[in-house]
Amino acid sequence: MKVSKELSRGMVVLFTVACGLTVANLYYAQPLLTAIAGTLHVSSSMASLVIVVGQVGYVAGIALLVPLGDIMVRRRLIIALLLVASVASVVAAVAPSFVVLLIAALAVSLGTVVVLVLLPFAASLAAPERRGRIVGTIMTGVLMGVLLARTVSGFIAQATNWRMVYLFSAFVMLALAVLLGKMLPHIAPVVTLRYVELLQSTGSLIRTEPLLRKRAIYGFLSFAGFSALWTSLSFLLSDAYGFNQATIGLFGLAGLAGVLVAEFAGKLIDLGRERFATAGFLAIICISWWVMIDQNGHNLVLLLAGIILLDLGVQGAHVLNQGVIYRLQPEARGRMTTIYMTLYFLGGVLGSFASGQAYEHWGWAGVSVVGLIFAISALGVLFLSSPSKVR
Repeated sequence: MKVSKELSRGMVVLFTVACGLTVANLYYAQPLLTAIAGTLHVSSSMASLVIVVGQVGYVAGIALLVPLGDIMVRRRLIIALLLVASVASVVAAVAPSFVVLLIAALAVSLGTVVVLVLLPFAASLAAPERRGRIVGTIMTGVLMGVLLARTVSGFIAQATNWRMVYLFSAFVMLALAVLLGKMLPHIAPVVTLRYVELLQSTGSLIRTEPLLRKRAIYGFLSFAGFSALWTSLSFLLSDAYGFNQATIGLFGLAGLAGVLVAEFAGKLIDLGRERFATAGFLAIICISWWVMIDQNGHNLVLLLAGIILLDLGVQGAHVLNQGVIYRLQPEARGRMTTIYMTLYFLGGVLGSFASGQAYEHWGWAGVSVVGLIFAISALGVLFLSSPSKVR
């Protein structure tokens, strides 16, 4: 792919790899929940709080730290966040109790918001006519990180134990801090606001940008369903099929369709086709849950098909959402990212919590109903919107 003269091919690769490696921190724990529950003597619903707390920390980091990218030198902010994630991962690895693990997971997720500083940084360096494709390319790295995180953590835990996954993460974050500190450009911010003023201006964007609000709602509902699936899937695969951690981690590869669609979705943005593409991706999410709810998780082929469709729909819609909001106000990309991703991961918090409760009380059928409700709601919001406001 030809990239803009402002952003070389090598820099696109660097941003892509860095985003993938950092976002993986949010997903390493998903195949490990059964092992964590056994080691630290907690129930499955309690173990799922590792995911919930991590998402809460991520939301807090998005709301309080990501806007700093508009008023700070982004390179410095990126290095600081990576170091926080590295230190917190070490604490998680040696956590003597479940409470300590939760606190460490919260801190890891705060540092992991670095991916949301990197992405608008890359968008600001890209030429406008190529921005959608470059965002799509970098999102391919993000999605690879999401998918492979589960596979990598599953294999590491199976070969050693779940604590080694956090030590691996700590090393990767430290290495990235050194590499990005040397490679990223030093660019002075163009916005001169105090921190409180920055947060206030972030709130004003919600009122003045209807497309931002709409896209944030799509993201909230689609990611709620995505988190519902991955929070309880390890319990289903362990309980119903007796799979070990390595095998459970391999299920992350079922979402490769989402990776493949990311750059395609970016091209659709550049072509102005995001309205119809959004409807298509949200419809695919609805179909995915219908496939999985029909068999209650007892047909492995249909379960895999549902996972593939869900990842394709969620990730395609996510790329479209981000491409749309990055066109609105170039000088406020950090703050718009904050708004969108705060709601996005609040959806993840809701989905993870609802999933843990649903699985404990009603099994996989309950999780599937939860996911289908979120999916139908997202599609309903789109069709209830006027065509001029769906973009």
